[in-house]
Amino acid sequence: MTAKDEIAHLDRAGLAGLWQEWHAAPPPRSISQPLLRRILGFDGQLRAAGGWPAGMEARLARAGAGGGRPPAAVPAPGGRLLRAWNGTTHVVEITDGGYLWQGRTWRSLSAIAREITGAHWSGPRFFGLAGTRGSQRHAAPASGDARP
Repeated sequence: MTAKDEIAHLDRAGLAGLWQEWHAAPPPRSISQPLLRRILGFDGQLRAAGGWPAGMEARLARAGAGGGRPPAAVPAPGGRLLRAWNGTTHVVEITDGGYLWQGRTWRSLSAIAREITGAHWSGPRFFGLAGTRGSQRHAAPASGDARP
């Protein structure tokens, strides 16, 4: 019988015991038996292969330390966002009270993006403030000076 077959036939107590043995801690209380089986199955494959590939633990630690996606850039009041869409360049000015576009004040960039495109968009993504990993996009300053 393979390790996979053994894991498939263990009851909750057996799964918890195997988890305790392999992880030196009890399994999370809220974890379901099917998920526990999947995780232990992966752990078994990893053990059979001799562990993680070289450098993988460090890569996982770096990814975990980042806390997920970086927050979208928040443009300062007085800045401008430019976006070309279907041959028209749209200019949005950032104000203390929201965003000024076509003479109206809007509470969110997403509402403006929806008005421009007719479809649901993430406003920060539509205007280039979020989306691509590691991007250094920012709002253009109102004065036209280049940012460092």
